[in-house]
Amino acid sequence: MADKKLVIIPTYNEKENIGAIIEKVFSLDENFEILIIDDGSPDGTANIVKELQKNYPDSLHLLERSGKLGLGTAYITGFKYAIEHKYDYIFEMDADFSHNPDDLVHLYEACCAGADIAVGSRYISGVNVVNWPMSRVILSYYASSYVRLVTRMKIKDATAGFKCYTFKVLNAINFDRIKMKGYGFQIEMKYTAWKLGFKIVEVPIIFIDRKLGSSKMSSGIFGEAAWGVFKLRFRKIKPLKS
Repeated sequence: MADKKLVIIPTYNEKENIGAIIEKVFSLDENFEILIIDDGSPDGTANIVKELQKNYPDSLHLLERSGKLGLGTAYITGFKYAIEHKYDYIFEMDADFSHNPDDLVHLYEACCAGADIAVGSRYISGVNVVNWPMSRVILSYYASSYVRLVTRMKIKDATAGFKCYTFKVLNAINFDRIKMKGYGFQIEMKYTAWKLGFKIVEVPIIFIDRKLGSSKMSSGIFGEAAWGVFKLRFRKIKPLKS
């Protein structure tokens, strides 16, 4: 029986990208399903997805939320959906093509080879970021250095948001204990999985900044991450199911 693979893509005002990213994922040789979690995009992103569902009724799924509730809560909503429907491999990916959909296959292969989590890493083989201002590259790179220093987790790209989880990882995590909603969510999920003893492997990718639409980053997101990472060191983490 073929592995069930779900790509979770949170959206907010992504009408310029959403149709193209869906078509690209479905063009890959591997059979991926997609779950779009839209936070009430006023630009009609969800309506575009609904039209495409006519072409992909069994593999394109949509959950609509009432407002902009945060990246972390969107992914947790998707994780719970994936667990309920028993997907073997669950992916996080942005809608704006900063994550190359072709790399979904590489992340999947890394998990098939023994990783519990495969991270699409910008920094495992140098600095592979295109079209970012130098200030943002420096901030991102040293944010990961800060995470390694504070948590002692040996991951080069701790803030990466392009990942593949195996079912057993998500099924072991108590999502009620995941507190960060923005930039820090990605760090908290990796740290939690690492403390639970799961194997994390970094897969080199090239990150290309979005060409269409606008970034959802804010200064408050970085502040939450900086303080939240420090507090992680003092948290006791236990699996949801023993």
